[in-house]
Amino acid sequence: MKHFARLFVALDETTKTSQKVKVMSEYFSTCSAADGAWTVYLLTGRKLRQLVPSTRLQECVKEKAGLSDWLFAESYDAVGDLAETIALLLPPPRSNSDVPLREWVEERLMPLRTKSEAEQKALLVTYWDELSTSERLVMNKIITGSFRIGVSQLLVIKGLSNASGVDEAAIAHRLMGDWSPTEEFFTSLFSEDTQDADVSRPYPFYLAYPLEQEPEALGEVGDWLAEWKWDGIRSQLIRRQGKTFIWSRGEELITERFPELLEASQQLPDGTVIDGEILAWAEGEVLPFNLLQKRITRKSLSKKLLQEIPVALMAYDILEHDGIDIRDSPMAERRKTLVRLLSPGALDAAPSCRGQLNPALRVSPNLIVSSWEELAVSRSTSRDLKVEGLMLKRADSAYGVGRRKGDWWKWKVNPFSIDAVLIYAQRGHGKRASLYTDYTFGVWHEGRLVPVAKAYSGLDDAEIRQVDAFIRQNTLEKFGPVRTVKPELVFEIAFEGIQHSPRHKSGIAVRFPRIARWRTDKPMEEADSLQTLSALIDGGGAA
Repeated sequence: MKHFARLFVALDETTKTSQKVKVMSEYFSTCSAADGAWTVYLLTGRKLRQLVPSTRLQECVKEKAGLSDWLFAESYDAVGDLAETIALLLPPPRSNSDVPLREWVEERLMPLRTKSEAEQKALLVTYWDELSTSERLVMNKIITGSFRIGVSQLLVIKGLSNASGVDEAAIAHRLMGDWSPTEEFFTSLFSEDTQDADVSRPYPFYLAYPLEQEPEALGEVGDWLAEWKWDGIRSQLIRRQGKTFIWSRGEELITERFPELLEASQQLPDGTVIDGEILAWAEGEVLPFNLLQKRITRKSLSKKLLQEIPVALMAYDILEHDGIDIRDSPMAERRKTLVRLLSPGALDAAPSCRGQLNPALRVSPNLIVSSWEELAVSRSTSRDLKVEGLMLKRADSAYGVGRRKGDWWKWKVNPFSIDAVLIYAQRGHGKRASLYTDYTFGVWHEGRLVPVAKAYSGLDDAEIRQVDAFIRQNTLEKFGPVRTVKPELVFEIAFEGIQHSPRHKSGIAVRFPRIARWRTDKPMEEADSLQTLSALIDGGGAA
């Protein structure tokens, strides 16, 4: 635990990615395999379900530290994070523990869930008395299920690769899918034999960056492949050894949610992995994303639901063919392989030879243009086609790992925007846990403000502190962690799409809202109305 807590502090104290990779590499080079497994588990965002109720943790620390309810509440309000508040309030430890991380997690913390209230409190006090402040913070975060640190999975992969000498792509592949934090698993991460992917495991996804310049700066348009940017569920469909597995980009196995894709995949040869977007699709066009969400959130899929919301996989890459990893092949060659597989004869001259393997498995069409200007015209029709814009992929690019600049870009259409009023606020997370950074915004409807969007990104640090101060001075009511704020501040909210939604009070749901700017020049009376948003839907705002 000491070793892991030092790593936690070192990662938390630096913003330099090179330094984060360095300290992780040093840690993984010296830790035990058992501790390394749990470290990878926690750093890559996996969490244990909360082991002790928050109220019990609060009761325990108040008893241990001799604090009144109001003093603890004030301390919690000032710090903003329960795990950190407890770590700071506890008296100094009485002993010094050298128990390793694995033993702490598996033999001490995880069993807490099944203990009685009295046993939990007694054990918590015992454990706290063995740990320093930073070690207590780590322990508390594991117990509450709120462990998070400012490192991406890609940085963890780099740290493991530096420590082991194993290629980053192989490490990333091994971290995909289901795995348990065992000594054997950590040892396997360092294995030089990279032919170890099990039958179901997907490849790490390759992600694009938003286009940061005019497309002409990319060079000749003929060096690039252009296709629509679909708004669905990024997925990999895997067909190996007569079995099919569908993984989401979030590393969830979602095969059973899409039985029509499972059936269609049986026509694929073994040793096939396709990368694409699952879309709600009917009569030759994409359906709204909120319909697709029903396929994910419903516990059971009725025959009626399957008929009302059919889906298709819009394929745009093939990563494995005939059991061979072809990610290093040029994008243009991989696409030809994909087309031959899903649209037999499509590359032949004779139209009569063309066919489709299965209607549920479609190839994302290429846009054939002779200039960037012509491609810009095509992009302008994106919303009419219910897509988000274009993807630009260098024709000779390999399929990489994670988000990298240079070969894949997303050229999205400009977002929608509205002016809305801040009406509710909550604290943020991590380093922003002591600040109010999660906001709910409303627009006018029949003389009152109704909530239409939540956003937490878009303001700089100075603006965040200004808004936080306003919220503290103008709180009207408190509902648990939520504060009702005096309506006054107006912000421009940008978003990608908008739909009617009976699940929302306003009857409208927006996609990917974020703060575009603080409208200090506009009084709240001039904020937009629900009618304005409805007009966006009627005018083709759905995506």
